[in-house]
Amino acid sequence: MPLSTNESVLVEMAVTGNISQPSLRYPGYTLDAHGVGRVWPGMSGVVYNTRVGDPAFGWAADHVEPGVSIANPDSAAEFALHYLTCIGNRAVVTSGLAKGAEGIVTGEHARLLVDFPPDVNDLLCVGDSIQIIAHGRGLAFTDFPQIELKKCSPKLIKSIPLEVVDGGNKLRVPVTMELPPRIMGSGAELNSEYVDQDLMSGDRELMAELGIDRMRLGDLVVIPDADHRWGRGYRKGAVTIALCIHGDSVMTGHGPGILTLMSAPEPCIEWVIDPRANIANYLNIREDL
Repeated sequence: MPLSTNESVLVEMAVTGNISQPSLRYPGYTLDAHGVGRVWPGMSGVVYNTRVGDPAFGWAADHVEPGVSIANPDSAAEFALHYLTCIGNRAVVTSGLAKGAEGIVTGEHARLLVDFPPDVNDLLCVGDSIQIIAHGRGLAFTDFPQIELKKCSPKLIKSIPLEVVDGGNKLRVPVTMELPPRIMGSGAELNSEYVDQDLMSGDRELMAELGIDRMRLGDLVVIPDADHRWGRGYRKGAVTIALCIHGDSVMTGHGPGILTLMSAPEPCIEWVIDPRANIANYLNIREDL
């Protein structure tokens, strides 16, 4: 059965931001789960050696954001940048040495995350302007009104091999792994339209037991019994599909960031485990995976 959406009525528009300078709060130390102070790089800037498709664990970093992180200094424009931008949107460099180069939106954290090819990254500078062609706000499945879509561009939805099954009653989604609701941490209090939720990764033995320590940036994952339609909470039978957008953290209650993509309050979403369920593959971001 074909999967239909309301793409034809969506509006495309430009939003813009600038490449952010990394910053540290004085004195720079972050306490890990053992009470040891760490000073590690983390969010913002241009990250040269961490991209979508790379491991979410193992970096000497805290909340590392793959690729390029952008923001807008005006608070109202910053809100628009966050709420209108969707995963898979096209991004264009509009100033600096890389002017005219194109990339793709891969996540939303404290900043919007954009992947550019390595040769473009070499030319980018903090402060360069990036314009995003925002497309996807208001996207909905025509035949599954109970599924709420978040941050999904039509391009992303078309790229994922979704299947309508069970006589048209369920949507089947490929994911790399299941995340138990009990390990979901910081971000439960946030609006699921805005920013991600971290999983709690401090119990390394549990991460290895569940296979979560093999998670990659850009992986699609499923959280059973999680209702993320208007917040983030537990609901028996609900299903949430999400995206890993940033790396692990040393902070208690924090870990790789999980961005909500779709959520339903009833079991109308089923999933199949596929190790290649990563947006680096689906959006043709890189060829070396």
